[in-house]
Amino acid sequence: MLVRTALEALAQRPIPFLRSAWPWRSLAYLLAGAVPGLPVLGVVAAVAVTSSPAVLVAGVAVAALLTPVAGRYERWRLRLVDGVPLPDTPPEPGGDTGEPPRRGREVRVAALGGLALLVLWWIDLVMAASGAAGPVLLILSPVVQPEAEPVAAVAASAAGVLLVPVAAYTLTAWAGARGAMTRAILAPQAAELAEVLRSRARLVDAFETERRRIERDLHDGAQQRLVALTMTLGMARLDLPDDSPAARAVERAHGEAKQALAELRALVRGVHSQVLTDRGLPAAVRDVAGRSPVPVAVDLALDERLPAAVEVTAYYVVTEALANVARHSGASAARVTGGAADGALVLEIHDDGRGGADPARGTGLTGLADRLAVVGGRLSLSSPAGGPTRMRVEIPCAS
Repeated sequence: MLVRTALEALAQRPIPFLRSAWPWRSLAYLLAGAVPGLPVLGVVAAVAVTSSPAVLVAGVAVAALLTPVAGRYERWRLRLVDGVPLPDTPPEPGGDTGEPPRRGREVRVAALGGLALLVLWWIDLVMAASGAAGPVLLILSPVVQPEAEPVAAVAASAAGVLLVPVAAYTLTAWAGARGAMTRAILAPQAAELAEVLRSRARLVDAFETERRRIERDLHDGAQQRLVALTMTLGMARLDLPDDSPAARAVERAHGEAKQALAELRALVRGVHSQVLTDRGLPAAVRDVAGRSPVPVAVDLALDERLPAAVEVTAYYVVTEALANVARHSGASAARVTGGAADGALVLEIHDDGRGGADPARGTGLTGLADRLAVVGGRLSLSSPAGGPTRMRVEIPCAS
């Protein structure tokens, strides 16, 4: 199991945990908390010695200047107990400069720095001292207290050795909790979720771009060469006697070339629909329905072209849904209906098959729901045993 945080390390078995570096990393993390506290301790000592208001004001100013530095230091030392990278907050999609997200991150860093300077550093030191210094002092009892009875000193040393595992768990637990709190302040769950959603959208966009490139290369390259080869073989067949072995061989090659061309065209349509690009979603859905082995009626009317992401997602959903109908439903007929309503594209795919579609039994329906989630869409399914099956898809049309 890959262990990335101190809290995850606590779930290991005792021996692997105690032999790992996590207790030592946790102790180093807690001791490192004293670094931002040293200036504060110096300011407090100076104010206590001088009792001067000017020194107090200067100390407050120094603490204010150190607050963002302390916050960045907390972010840096987090890696000792948390190996999961913190997500950077990028500019919002469609934004000009991304100033609001950046300002929010700076506020969180400053708030963490203020907590570290005022409270957290001395709590870390207290936990490190109580967790590590106690067992060490007990183990060194014969040296620290030479006047003590030998039996008592040995017993104290033995108790200190027994407390080492307890101290390791205590230090790691507190360091892990501190790290989790630091992560929660620097990267709230909503920010991490938003970054995950943006990353998923970028991956889908990159995937669609690659699909288009592959389709273009196949269409302009391999397909055109197969067309030329088919024509050349056809012309060569005309120049050969009908009953010659060469004519029969060329005729077989001509047939194979035509079959390969047909399969390549089907592959190109599967990679990316040129009909969708040129004529829009209704025409592309009718094209898919016309190639389905199950008769499909289409009633889809749109007054205008939709955003490209919406069209591609809707085409993908309809294509996969009709493929599932052909493979699994046993239906004799299906239909696709839909249109734009209230700023969203609504599609419904019906079939008269046996029903019983269950997302838990395969990844197909789950994949459709995930694809829709990228563009903020929703999928609802009604498929009782015995049928019929009805799938409803809603995709926001805001570009």
